Amino acid sequence: MTFLQQMLKIIVPTLFLVLFSAQSAQAADTELLEILLQNGVITQEQFDRLANKETLTTADILSPAPEAVVVVREEELEVDVSLDENIQIAIDEAVASAVSEESPIKASYGSKGFQLATRDGKFATNLQWRAQFRYSNPFGSDPRQVKNFNADSTSSFEQRRLRMKIGGHGFQPWIKYYFEVDLQPARDVDADAISSGARVIDWRVDLAKWDWGGLRVGQWKVDFNRERVDSSGRQQFVERSIVNRIFTVDRQVGVQLRGRLFEGSPADFNYYAGVFNGEGRSVKNSSDEHLYVGRLQWNFLGRELKTRQTDVEFTELPTGSLAVAGLTNEGPCTRWSSSGCGNLDGFEKPQFAQDDQFKIEQGLQEFAFKYRGFSVQQEWHRKFITDRVEGTKSDLTGAYIQAGYFFHNWIDAIPAPLEFAARYAYVKEPNKADRMLYNEREEFTVGANWFFNGHRNKLTFDFSHLTLDDTLLMQNESENRVRLQWDVSF
Repeated sequence: MTFLQQMLKIIVPTLFLVLFSAQSAQAADTELLEILLQNGVITQEQFDRLANKETLTTADILSPAPEAVVVVREEELEVDVSLDENIQIAIDEAVASAVSEESPIKASYGSKGFQLATRDGKFATNLQWRAQFRYSNPFGSDPRQVKNFNADSTSSFEQRRLRMKIGGHGFQPWIKYYFEVDLQPARDVDADAISSGARVIDWRVDLAKWDWGGLRVGQWKVDFNRERVDSSGRQQFVERSIVNRIFTVDRQVGVQLRGRLFEGSPADFNYYAGVFNGEGRSVKNSSDEHLYVGRLQWNFLGRELKTRQTDVEFTELPTGSLAVAGLTNEGPCTRWSSSGCGNLDGFEKPQFAQDDQFKIEQGLQEFAFKYRGFSVQQEWHRKFITDRVEGTKSDLTGAYIQAGYFFHNWIDAIPAPLEFAARYAYVKEPNKADRMLYNEREEFTVGANWFFNGHRNKLTFDFSHLTLDDTLLMQNESENRVRLQWDVSF
């Protein structure tokens, strides 16, 4: 019942009684009943009932309507309540919007996770969580020696990567920062529990005011080869190729100049030049020698190709890159990984090697291309290790090529989120027992990806045939491997 109706319920009967006493009863009764009917105070049924009475009293006017009529009034009341609720909701939304606009901080969610940012744009922080849950059989890692091929098979589930990523900018949008924490990497049953503890694997600051040149300081995966710089969450297969372990430079502490020149032209290219400790993640240098790394990447179609595998983004314009890179280092390491400084098979472990025992010289040629669901990338590596204690020089070679395609573009019956891929990889490295002889390994892998939400939520399956030719033992070994992995970021 509206306010006007309530007032009329009180005022009109009073006027009616006054007029009733001043005029003839029957005429006044009829006239006032018509007024009450027109104003909606009484119903037609009430009018008909009261009009037949010779005299009217206040009780007659204020008597409630029959039950059926009351029901109608309740429905009208419900409509009024509904309108009131909509008005309240609109008020609440307006108040919330005003409060949000007045707040110095705004919150949102995007491709980099949850974001808190100041309204003036000077500060922003992104927070993202990521997990990889993997099943593998008969082994998880790549077998490198005869004994690995002949070892008992395993069927294993593992939390391959559990990560927290924090990044953003401060003071100015071009002063960028990034941290990444590996919360609990999986370990073997006989490994020390400390190897499965949380660790900071990336921390860096970028001064990137100009595209043509910027400075990066901190610890990150050195910009040497695409396969390693590609995030493990943006891979085409469950894991990187057999080439990665031997030739990656991985994470290092240092400084780097980087930029892009002649953007959009046939001469478009990126450059990277850095100086690092050379002893891996979170380690101070043990000598006055350093790791020097340089990379040139030609974007031959005038468009930069981001470091992420597969073409799930469905690149509308053909985009590719051709790159060369090189490095030199002197120290106790013959390989690097996310765990830091390590040794290749047959070489002295870092904790027992002299500070400058190994001199490493390494080169790379790389190609990558994407277009409308098709992707291909290739790397060729050459690495020389000079052992100054033993007086030997070892030559290592490795290469891989991989490609993937979303066949839905050709055949409608194939689901759009499904990608098929294939990879071939080859490694030639010194034999563990006699570095004058060599082991040759090959990898043949086919795989499939189902993208629920791009690389942020995907399921990957791959099947590999792995081979080893041991020239010392004159043995050939081979084994098949299957892996299934769910990778999710939020």
